Amino acid sequence: MAKTKQFTIAVEHRPGAVAEIARTLGNAKVNILALLGTAQGTGGAVHVVVEDARRARKALDEAEISYQENTAEEIELANKPGALAQTLDKLAAKGVNLNSIYATASKGGKKAIIVYTSEAKSATAATAA
Repeated sequence: MAKTKQFTIAVEHRPGAVAEIARTLGNAKVNILALLGTAQGTGGAVHVVVEDARRARKALDEAEISYQENTAEEIELANKPGALAQTLDKLAAKGVNLNSIYATASKGGKKAIIVYTSEAKSATAATAA
């Protein structure tokens, strides 16, 4: 498990809104590691984890894109049935209340990655084996 930075960006719910963020970061040579976008009504939010948070901050600031920066946890787990539930059960047993969570794995890949934010101060201890 590793701590990482997550940028949350409020967007209009319209074609191209997420592309603008991706283009801004890409032009600044910022590699996006994870992304979750959600829409509700006329607005939405994009949560992004990047390889270089400092460079992302600079690119977003220069593009005048407003964001919130939070600490997130990134966990690698086996890409098999039940692995996610087992990890989430450990977090719940420690009282970790999730604010956001997203995951990805490639079909046939051996590992999956989850990214989450929480209110818990000791989330790192919750997933220690």
